[in-house]
Amino acid sequence: MIDTISTDVPDGQERLRLDVGADGIGTVTLCRPGKLNAWSWESTRQLGLLADRIRFDDRIRVVLLRAEGRAFCAGIDVTAPGGAITGRSPAQRTRNYAEGIRWAHERFAAFARLPQPVVAAVQGYCLGFGFELALMADIRIAADDAVFALPEARLGVAVDAGGDLRVARDAGAGWAKLLALTGRRIDAATAERLGLLQQVVEAGELGPSTHAVAAEIAANAPLAVQSVKRSIDAYADAALAPALDRTALAAALTLTSEDAAEGYAAGADRRTARFDGA
Repeated sequence: MIDTISTDVPDGQERLRLDVGADGIGTVTLCRPGKLNAWSWESTRQLGLLADRIRFDDRIRVVLLRAEGRAFCAGIDVTAPGGAITGRSPAQRTRNYAEGIRWAHERFAAFARLPQPVVAAVQGYCLGFGFELALMADIRIAADDAVFALPEARLGVAVDAGGDLRVARDAGAGWAKLLALTGRRIDAATAERLGLLQQVVEAGELGPSTHAVAAEIAANAPLAVQSVKRSIDAYADAALAPALDRTALAAALTLTSEDAAEGYAAGADRRTARFDGA
């Protein structure tokens, strides 16, 4: 029996859906397969809503993060409303971007810091924001067709949700710099070798494999499970908060740059961007 929780979002506008099963698993599904589950400000808002609901729901012992369709998340949705923040001056526009990114960080933190462990099931494209979202999970399992990248530098912007910091935490600073500075894509086997994935399975086995891990966690004592997560996170994320604050400013400065405008225009035109550092 599945109990679907309302997100206070109008019908047809859902970016994410929460379903709670009798087995203690709360499933969060990215549900815009026609858009390859591209991420937006509204996606961030809905993630925060669901995190608040999950935190105080005693029925949920573990969260399963998954996506519909052939991609987990192909990155930012450049067509989404609210994508371009404005201001009366360059300084105010930069400030508004920084505050918007800090707002997003708060919603991501609410999800990443849930007391319940999060198991991510990743298939297909897992790029940009999608990769950063997957990295917020406690355990990551991917199909062998999954592809990962932090392509922001190719668009002229900094990585803005902390994905590069989490890669540095899990795989080392050198790999974080290689992936974030080049924007290159890696396959699931490479991501597993770097410690960014805990398991790689055949595409047809992704659902059963991730559900089995989630069920194994849900069968354990909730207070013990949550205490273990808290303790490990306290150690692993000790330097994350101040680094994310610097990330917000770096992202705001680059998002308001001429290079960013050129990068997005070049991407839309399918041509090589010409950056000049302004």
